[in-house]
Amino acid sequence: MLPGEREAMMRYSMFILPLLAALAASSAARAEDRLPPSSVDYAGFQALVVELAEIRDTRLLAREEFFARARSDDALILDTRSAEAFAAGHVEGAVNLPFSDFTQDKLLAVIGPDRDRPIFIYCNNNFTEDAFPVRLKRAPLALNIPTFVNLFGYGYTNVWELEGTMTTDEVPWVRAPVLQD
Repeated sequence: MLPGEREAMMRYSMFILPLLAALAASSAARAEDRLPPSSVDYAGFQALVVELAEIRDTRLLAREEFFARARSDDALILDTRSAEAFAAGHVEGAVNLPFSDFTQDKLLAVIGPDRDRPIFIYCNNNFTEDAFPVRLKRAPLALNIPTFVNLFGYGYTNVWELEGTMTTDEVPWVRAPVLQD
């Protein structure tokens, strides 16, 4: 390096590095402006779960009461398992809307406009068979829990859940040939 080149490089670096940093920050800010806001709200979901914890405890019904109430004219038994599991066997009179298909429009189509309509839910974990179509899930991941939370989140607040475990022989169960194990 020639004499003075080192000092020139230092002055150049002192000028160019902050300029590059400012340009990079400006570019990142513009990229952020183009990104859509997140449509995932974990904190909101957590708040809803906490809000509903006590309510859910009051909405658990023993088998006899669950089925007696579910027989009322305007009641709906909602099965949110997969279409395949539903087709292989389900509670008599239930309608199927897989949980993964929940949207405002699909819930409206299945449940109807009455947000106070009594909705009765059950899942695999209410049954002891642990065989298709009612394979057990880990208890904290039972489908009843997110179904209950989501129905309330969409404004359907008259939700009742089957409590306890039983065999499918102990309930009015529609059977289909077992397609898989």
